[in-house]
Amino acid sequence: MDYLTSVYWERGRAAVNQDSVVLLQTLTARGRVLMAAVCDGMGGLAYGEKASGYVTQRLQEWFYESLLTAVCKNKPYWVIRRSLDRLVYHMQEQIALYGGRAGVRMGTTMTVAVVWERTYLLWHLGDSRAYRIAETGKSARRRAGSHGLERMTADHVKRGNQLTRCVGSFGYARPDFRMGSLRAGQGLLLCSDGFRNCVEEEELEAVLRAEQLGEEQAARRLREIGEACMRRGERDNLSAVYVRLRR
Repeated sequence: MDYLTSVYWERGRAAVNQDSVVLLQTLTARGRVLMAAVCDGMGGLAYGEKASGYVTQRLQEWFYESLLTAVCKNKPYWVIRRSLDRLVYHMQEQIALYGGRAGVRMGTTMTVAVVWERTYLLWHLGDSRAYRIAETGKSARRRAGSHGLERMTADHVKRGNQLTRCVGSFGYARPDFRMGSLRAGQGLLLCSDGFRNCVEEEELEAVLRAEQLGEEQAARRLREIGEACMRRGERDNLSAVYVRLRR
């Protein structure tokens, strides 16, 4: 397997960047394994930054210490899912404990994708999002939908765009989980709300669906989306991770 990847991480007009991202991949005896994550912190400047940074740090540790071990031992997917669910429970306890000592409510959204060869596993809490982008061509777009872009996560928000679920403030919630497969040419886009608030999904699909999209082009196009958001008035941090299965 061969993956095209790109990361966009921008403070934007905000005083502090409370978003954290991670993108890791390695080749094992059982195939290539990739993990991508976007976390958007909340709880006031430094506290939101601490929450999202803590979660991405723990996810990196989990990738090397647990995920790769499970892959090399050919463990079933439900074992990998349970492993990350346990990690989320532990992170929830630690963030709540830290926030209680500091006298603040703090937390972070979490959208994580693991890709093992052609199979993806997706965990989600909050209002960051994951999209699946179809391979190019008219027949491929018909299979994925009229715009070739599928939203794969539901926003955990209530009226006024207030979060109802995250890792932290609201108590433990088991992450939404989804599993499926990618065909050659399909991709995943994980992004914070700041990256997609001021653009339509059709715009995301049009920019990221290209016949010959290399890594430099992908990086440039993520940057173009971010810059368009800021021109349209977005004041939040903007983060995105793009992964595409090339073959």
